[in-house]
Amino acid sequence: MSALPALLLVGCGKMGGALLSGWRERGISTAIVVDPAPGAAELAAPGIKITASAQEIPPDFTPAAVILAVKPQAAPQVLPAYGRFAGQAVFISIMAGKTIQSIGQMLGADAAIIRAMPNTPAAVRQGITVAVAGSLVTESQHALADTLLAATGGVAWVTEESLLDPVTAISGGGPAYVFLLTELLEKAALEQGIPPDLARLLARQTIIGSGALLAGSTDDAANLRIAVTSPGGTTEQALAVLRADDAWPKSISAAIDAATKRSQELQG
Repeated sequence: MSALPALLLVGCGKMGGALLSGWRERGISTAIVVDPAPGAAELAAPGIKITASAQEIPPDFTPAAVILAVKPQAAPQVLPAYGRFAGQAVFISIMAGKTIQSIGQMLGADAAIIRAMPNTPAAVRQGITVAVAGSLVTESQHALADTLLAATGGVAWVTEESLLDPVTAISGGGPAYVFLLTELLEKAALEQGIPPDLARLLARQTIIGSGALLAGSTDDAANLRIAVTSPGGTTEQALAVLRADDAWPKSISAAIDAATKRSQELQG
């Protein structure tokens, strides 16, 4: 596997850190990380330089890609300093709610921009990222972005930027919904008298094992559910409660709709 080209990572929080870790595994030749946090200096490694601001980037540094991983609310203050790389590098934004148009207004008219929505399983290389490319992105820049984003899991591309709103609701927030289900399973186990340690083990391993089964199967999720549900059995009884008056299906749809609308409200 060939080494990655020179990269500039702006912001190294949880998601930026997950990306950096994935790139290190794939071979970084040169990278600069801009992050003013006191602990950021610990990220330094062979080929990786840490700086506190854009002003500290060497003038002769020419990255192939600039990855924007700062908090969306900080974008207006942070991004303009990187406009000098427009026309040279591809900008890959993982900032929620910031559209390609709004990012371009901060970076300049020549900026080639890709907007991406990863999710937190990226930390264990099991993430899924959905991305959309702006009109100025070249084929080689698109391919580079695909390589960089794939370092933390799967990558899917769409042509309509508006789809990133429901994507944010489904996969961006999805891990939280799974964790909530795990919490509720543990709570229900405790209510049935199962000891705390066993309740936690059962809830967590059931979610983990079900995910692994889903990953290893070519069957639809509906078919896997049916396979677990014996007619007249205990699982069928539980599902009857969850689906009474279409309660669980309706609440899931309503939750995704609410998250999608909130993503649309946050655009700018």
